[in-house]
Amino acid sequence: MYAIIEIGGKQFKVEKEMSIDVDKVSTTSQDKMVIDKVLMCVDGSNVMIGKPYLNNVKITAAVLGIAKGKKVRGVKFEKRKNHTKRMGFRQDLLQLKIQELVVQ
Repeated sequence: MYAIIEIGGKQFKVEKEMSIDVDKVSTTSQDKMVIDKVLMCVDGSNVMIGKPYLNNVKITAAVLGIAKGKKVRGVKFEKRKNHTKRMGFRQDLLQLKIQELVVQ
């Protein structure tokens, strides 16, 4: 059984006991998160597709913590001016572990 969910404008394919890194989202509780934006759910040969979301599917995920993503480097360069500026950026990511997929 797997599902396609939407978090922060991005879509993820998730299964039970799977860990994913998503963009940092504010959560009300620090230990659990309920995801209700489920686009599609597949259980064997039973396929449910939402328009745009499924109302009868809820996914519970445990919040593992906040981590830093891969460093992205950027360079500003002006020709004939002897000017170069190097910059770096690391995105804050929220680590989630999918605990259960419930179809009501």
